[in-house]
Amino acid sequence: MAEEKKSKREVARELKGEMIKTFSTLIMSAFGLVTALAWNEFVKGAINRYIAPGAGLKSQLIYAVLITVFAVLVSFQLGRLSAKYKDDEGK
Repeated sequence: MAEEKKSKREVARELKGEMIKTFSTLIMSAFGLVTALAWNEFVKGAINRYIAPGAGLKSQLIYAVLITVFAVLVSFQLGRLSAKYKDDEGK
């Protein structure tokens, strides 16, 4: 046979590596969610503090616009950073 069979130990090692990678990704995603929720509360509190208390719909619109602009800016910067590292790896 041209292909060598992997030993059970090698397969187990690969599986363990994939599990660690998956758990790391899940944990980092959970921390990202908690961070996003914390910032969500902060921004909502700041908007409610500086906009008239009776302006519920107005404050929600301002909040949605601010978060959208922030998300677009962060996504754009992350895209540029990712492209930069892909270019560096290709050299």
